[in-house]
Amino acid sequence: AEAVKWYRQAAEQGDAGAQCNLGLIYGKGQGVPQDYTEAAKWFRLAAEQGHADAQSSLGVIYAEAAESFRRAAEQGSASAQFNLGYMYYKGQGVPQDFVQAYLWLNLAASLFSASEKENHHAAQQVRDEVASRLTPADLALAQRLAREWRPKTE
Repeated sequence: AEAVKWYRQAAEQGDAGAQCNLGLIYGKGQGVPQDYTEAAKWFRLAAEQGHADAQSSLGVIYAEAAESFRRAAEQGSASAQFNLGYMYYKGQGVPQDFVQAYLWLNLAASLFSASEKENHHAAQQVRDEVASRLTPADLALAQRLAREWRPKTE
């Protein structure tokens, strides 16, 4: 916990090495809850400064996050569906695919509970942005996939 404090302080001041180390800590869940989003944030900041290890780690963390999100999304987790859809939208950790992005974002928007109003709204906004990039045929395909989707049970 003490190391996290010091790495965070240096990382917030722009130290690329500390940013990369903080990304590793969050990616592995060492002394903090594992958090791929937080890990990616710190790797991205270091990578933007040309830190080679951070650039490599960012690719790995996106791929690992996408796989974890996929498993949870397929079981019906709205937050995982949102994250996976966003990754498809941006092409982070997965090839950019607007049909898949729409599918997962649409499912997330429909599954967030009433108490998760902000998440529901965010999923709708990103889904609508994705829809604006789809051809009518691709939009129809994405909507059909969303209608036919059923959660997997492990």
